[in-house]
Amino acid sequence: MELEKDLEPPMANGELLFESPWQSRVFGMARVMCEHDYFKWDDFREHLIRQISSWDQSHRIDEPYVYYDHFLAALAGLLESKGLMDISDLLARDLEIQNRPRGHDH
Repeated sequence: MELEKDLEPPMANGELLFESPWQSRVFGMARVMCEHDYFKWDDFREHLIRQISSWDQSHRIDEPYVYYDHFLAALAGLLESKGLMDISDLLARDLEIQNRPRGHDH
C-alpha cells in the first residue's frame, strides 16, 4: 500500500466520497475543529500517517482498507493527546449506540 496515496480521502470527479453519513460528519467535525484552532491540520495528518502505518504493519494485504476508519481513529487519538476527549468515553458511547434496538434511527 502506498502511504501517501492512502492519506488522501476517497474522491471521484474532484468530490469527496462517503459510503456512510458518519464519514462525512467526522470529516466535517475535523475540518471545523481545525478551523477553530483546536489543532493544526499538519498535526492531524501526522496522527493519520501513524494510524495508517500501524494498520499496514499489522494487517494482511487482502484485508479491506476503510479510509474513514483510520481518519476517525487518528482524530480520536489527536483529541485525546490534546486532552480534549477520553477515548474510553468514546468507546463506551459507541458500545451504547451499537446496543440500541435494530431500526433505531439515531
